[in-house]
Amino acid sequence: RPSLVWNEPDEEGPSPGSFPLSGAAWLYYGTENMALYEHVVITRPDISPAQVETFVEELSGFLKEKGASVGKTEYWGLRNLAYPIKKQRKGHYSLLNIDGPADAVQELERRLRISDDVMRYMTIRVEALSDEPSPVLSRKDRRRD
Repeated sequence: RPSLVWNEPDEEGPSPGSFPLSGAAWLYYGTENMALYEHVVITRPDISPAQVETFVEELSGFLKEKGASVGKTEYWGLRNLAYPIKKQRKGHYSLLNIDGPADAVQELERRLRISDDVMRYMTIRVEALSDEPSPVLSRKDRRRD
């Protein structure tokens, strides 16, 4: 992120050179308007892993339609929950790395709130996305060795 960004002349923005942009304004008037997110979804335990993979592919397709790109997706498997959610003690965990606009992520979250298959979800904005396996998967691999 540049420390000082001057806005470009356009119809919607302020006049050129009037002031340096501060805060989040550089996202809109600067050169960059995409953010990086890690998104974890917990789905019901009574659906199959193949259905979970299909569900994640549908989410990826939806995000691509909205102008976002999905870097890496991981299926963490059927895991125990820390506390019961909707009378369930297990859930299918999936991770998506998203590079896209905030509007696409907000619409994704709206759709997940409506979905009956989703028990919980969490979206976190990050500075950089990692291509390496997540700590959850690397811990699984260590246990197998």
